[in-house]
Amino acid sequence: MVRSSQEGTAGGGLGTGEQLVTVGAVLLGALSTHATNYLMERSRNRHQLLTRWDDRKVEAYGAYVDAAKARVAHAVRLYEFREHGRHTEWSEQELRADLADAGRTWGSAFERVMLLGGDDAIEAGHDLNALIAEIDWQATGRITGTLAEWRDRNRAAFRAINDFHEAARRDLGIQGSVMGEKHPERDLLLPPVERT
Repeated sequence: MVRSSQEGTAGGGLGTGEQLVTVGAVLLGALSTHATNYLMERSRNRHQLLTRWDDRKVEAYGAYVDAAKARVAHAVRLYEFREHGRHTEWSEQELRADLADAGRTWGSAFERVMLLGGDDAIEAGHDLNALIAEIDWQATGRITGTLAEWRDRNRAAFRAINDFHEAARRDLGIQGSVMGEKHPERDLLLPPVERT
């Protein structure tokens, strides 16, 4: 017995319109899945890239602060030798060479901040650089100043380091603060006055 094409359709098979709807639904599902996977992968890659750059920024910011503090420490050593005759195992020439090396390291560290840092961190770095330059100049004798001026320059530099920390923390999205009510301003740590 031969069935007609109408009987085959009416007997439970799908018509052409229903088949097209089914194929369309499958294609729409496949495209939706593909688009969702693509967007999720793109978001994941963007997040990994941001995380990688944040890691680099943390390294650059930390290296810059370390280099700035090292430059100040070398300047202090030279200043104390030149101005107060502090005994040291190094000659003035060696102390000057150490300060120059610290300056080069500091300069390279700031270049990384310039490449990776946020605008506020870069500006805070420029402000700190100007203060450290004055410390360097007084230590080497390029500018003169009293002990009180020397200490004021050092105080200003360490306040500027804290300002840089604040700007770097904001750039990295780190909550909290290194200054303010919970963290009062600190002064220089000075040895007790020697009695003669």
